[in-house]
Amino acid sequence: MSVLTAHLDVPLDHRAPGAARRAVTAVLSSWGFHDPDWMDEASVVVSELVTNAVRHGGGCVELQVEAHEMTVVVSVADGSSVVPRRRDPDGVGGRGIALIEALSAGWSVENYKGGKRVRVELKPPVTP
Repeated sequence: MSVLTAHLDVPLDHRAPGAARRAVTAVLSSWGFHDPDWMDEASVVVSELVTNAVRHGGGCVELQVEAHEMTVVVSVADGSSVVPRRRDPDGVGGRGIALIEALSAGWSVENYKGGKRVRVELKPPVTP
């Protein structure tokens, strides 16, 4: 399989995480990814990335999904150069990076158009 990519601009409001989850689920399904547990985990990662970008980022939020065979990478870019970090949970948040680490094969941050892009490689789906 060649590399498949989808690029989406995400609205900057409270609807952004849900819109991003629905879009990524539709894209991954159309690419042949159907394991429901894996799709749920991918949705959680997307939701956390987009929520963090809307809440702490700035400028436009860009979402990209890439798939090559069983490797899927989700990335979210925003206008802030502040690198996300793990923090202690409180009543408002602080669980996002821990969730991303638990549900992924790894994550990284890179400079992107004056801001940053957070890239997350999802764990491979379980194949029967």
